[in-house]
Amino acid sequence: MHIRSTTTLALACVAFLSACSSMSSMAMDKPFSQDGLPDAVKVPTGNQVALQTVGVGEITYECRAKADAPGAFAWVFVGPQADLMSRGGAKLGTYFGPPATWAALDGSKITGTQVAVAPAGMGNIPSQLVKANPAMGSGAMSGITYVQRVATQGGVAPASVCDGTAVGRKEVVKYQADYIFWKAA
Repeated sequence: MHIRSTTTLALACVAFLSACSSMSSMAMDKPFSQDGLPDAVKVPTGNQVALQTVGVGEITYECRAKADAPGAFAWVFVGPQADLMSRGGAKLGTYFGPPATWAALDGSKITGTQVAVAPAGMGNIPSQLVKANPAMGSGAMSGITYVQRVATQGGVAPASVCDGTAVGRKEVVKYQADYIFWKAA
């Protein structure tokens, strides 16, 4: 009987320590703060963070003639393709477009309308605030009110020449950004 009590006590201790370690790792994950963001891309009060993801992917651009400037050419945004990852590296969904669409692995997805952008530093696509449309399907994207794109790295139009000889050429650039999903509080 003494061995059984010792084994039971040991198992209880292991379970307790395991629970404590997961609590401490949760405590180390700081909640997202908008404090350092430009006002234009801050989510209005009355909303709270529902999901934080890191988008890792690429943006396609195409060299096109400018409609309003004969003989002028520019790289034009075609669309993104990115995996939405958890902070721990697990895949949670995808981001693609147009239209801009965030899709969770559970099948739910949202589109949205851009509200504002703010510069995010040289060589980085801007931070962005998007008002979400009602979700399609039920799951992680249900009830999302806003999406913020922050902490952007890369993604700007190519530096290569876009002229009459390059019209129609597409180039892909790598980028990364945090996508923060918000719900009404």
